[in-house]
Amino acid sequence: MNSRQILKRSLRFAGVGALAMGFGSAFAQEVYPAKPIAMIVPFAAGGTSDVIARLISEQMSQALGQRIVNENVAGAGGATGLTKAARAKPDGYTIAIGNVGTNAAAYTIYPDLQYSPASFAPVGLIAKTMPAIAIRKDFPAAGAQEFLAFARANPGKVSLGHAGIGSSNYIICRQFLAATKIDVNMVSYRGAGPALNDLMGGHLDGVCDTATSLAGSIEGGAVKGLVVASAQRLPTLPNVQTAVEGGIPEFQGEGWNALFVPKDTPAPIVARLNEALRKASEDPAYRKRLSELSAVVATGQEFDPPYVEALVPREVEKYRKLLSD
Repeated sequence: MNSRQILKRSLRFAGVGALAMGFGSAFAQEVYPAKPIAMIVPFAAGGTSDVIARLISEQMSQALGQRIVNENVAGAGGATGLTKAARAKPDGYTIAIGNVGTNAAAYTIYPDLQYSPASFAPVGLIAKTMPAIAIRKDFPAAGAQEFLAFARANPGKVSLGHAGIGSSNYIICRQFLAATKIDVNMVSYRGAGPALNDLMGGHLDGVCDTATSLAGSIEGGAVKGLVVASAQRLPTLPNVQTAVEGGIPEFQGEGWNALFVPKDTPAPIVARLNEALRKASEDPAYRKRLSELSAVVATGQEFDPPYVEALVPREVEKYRKLLSD
């Protein structure tokens, strides 16, 4: 074999090798997930979104065969974290947990947001939550009507904490004030956890949150449950008045948490995450834990990305009207 033949043969094998490497690379790209996934939680640790994120990420990690690492990115009522999520590479390795505040009300509160509904692709709804108000354990009121009477007699002196302007907790405060017509001092925090800590320490008169976040502190006696935004008492908080019992029938509603990924994330990856979300939600221990936290696991079509995609604009309009009043 002369030198020219040897060269041709070498080039031919090099081409075959390169082709094989190309196939190998393409195959490797199809394997998802191949490394841990970051879940952005747009609030400080301890609040409803953080609690639910930790529960669902643990279950989804098992379904995916890769760890989901929660990353708390607090600030601007959740907008800081969602901005980071919107700018992330759309490769499935960054997901975010959102709610009515970050993914609906924020568009009215912060007109200069660096993201929009079109910045995300929904993965699916995780759970629904019940708004609630808690007050410090030594507050001089046994129920909602006594609290409202005190607040009306002392305009601007009662303090209510929330997880930051634009957060779902801020929206709960706004709904509560719209229903009661009381004048209070609203105090903004970087998350529900810090607000609740200040309430337990006696530095606040009350907080706006969800039963999911407040149940343990109420049942443990660290704070007093004032009212839940429901027509019926919650099994987990049997001693807390409903909005109807408290004479505030207008204070009723339901919150939600959903998973989102940056826009342009490949459809097969979204489908894989959705599959993991559904599988995680079937776990009996997970469902029991959410129930204990007064949260309701998503069901049926609520898991579908198109359901969340249609839900968001409805919620944007709903809270635009509330916040414009």
